[in-house]
Amino acid sequence: MRRLRNRLAGALLSVLALSLTATGCGGSSEAAPGGGDSTSSPAGASVANRVEPLARKPEPRLPVTVPSADGERVTVRAAERIVPLSGSLSEIVFTLGLGDRVVARDVTATFEQAAKLPVVTRGHDVSAESVLSLRPDLVLAETTSGPEEAVDQIRAAGVPVLFVEAAKGLDDVGPRIGAVADALGVPSAGKELTRRSEQRIEAVRGDVPHGEEPRVAFLYLRGSASVYLIGGKDSGAGSLIEAAGAVDAGAASGLDKDFTAITSEALVKAAPDAILVMSKGLESVGGVDGLVKIPGVAQTPAGMDRRIVSVEDGVLLNYGPRTDQVLKSVVAQLYGEDGAK
Repeated sequence: MRRLRNRLAGALLSVLALSLTATGCGGSSEAAPGGGDSTSSPAGASVANRVEPLARKPEPRLPVTVPSADGERVTVRAAERIVPLSGSLSEIVFTLGLGDRVVARDVTATFEQAAKLPVVTRGHDVSAESVLSLRPDLVLAETTSGPEEAVDQIRAAGVPVLFVEAAKGLDDVGPRIGAVADALGVPSAGKELTRRSEQRIEAVRGDVPHGEEPRVAFLYLRGSASVYLIGGKDSGAGSLIEAAGAVDAGAASGLDKDFTAITSEALVKAAPDAILVMSKGLESVGGVDGLVKIPGVAQTPAGMDRRIVSVEDGVLLNYGPRTDQVLKSVVAQLYGEDGAK
């Protein structure tokens, strides 16, 4: 099994697939709910459940031949029926203004414009039969998409499959938009969207309060599957935490892996002032009340102060066109909307 595409690495993959199956949310088209506790999500901090397409709808100029992240070169001759195999890639296509060409979605594409599309993944595994039944002329995949046999089956049917490097941090926003836009024959729109996205991210960073940097630990939680992990330097959350003017507590405490099982010792060493979680994860452990019952959490400054930051699962680590909203939500919850700690 693999990571949660474009968001979580290594150890997180298998537990996520397990937890999605266990909680019955694998095929849900609902957006991830807000935090499980009203104090964890201040007014105005939520990420919009819609993407904002560019003002001018581009017209693809095809065919094009572009490099794929798996080392191949892919020729795209048509883009009338597109199947993106992750929520992040779907978000990019829709925001470029080409959402009307998307004919299916991955389970993580939970934003409003994509919600009614048929799902072609199960527990984050791609169903080749489901994809091919929709007669796509282009499939967009993450480097973590799979299983490999399913992707090979799609390619063997003559459908171009373009792989895009999985997102690891804020620096990936522009390159991922560019890779998708180039493959769709709309490079100018890709440059425009990249510019807009990066400017909006920088605008939020400019509003981050100055002063002592809070230590923030990223926890991955799936209470129904008894999965409790703390993020280290390769969790994917580090650059987001740093952009919010904070310190990645897991990485700073010496956690070199992507994720490590939560222990009281690890939490005490990390000593987070705040805890960052996905909102479904927070909900799965019973909200903030349940979170502080996890061994070690109540002994941290974050647990004592109940200082919890939650962001919707389907967008937290996407590193795409809505990342400025994600960062704004994290900043608002971390410091309070008035900027006070």
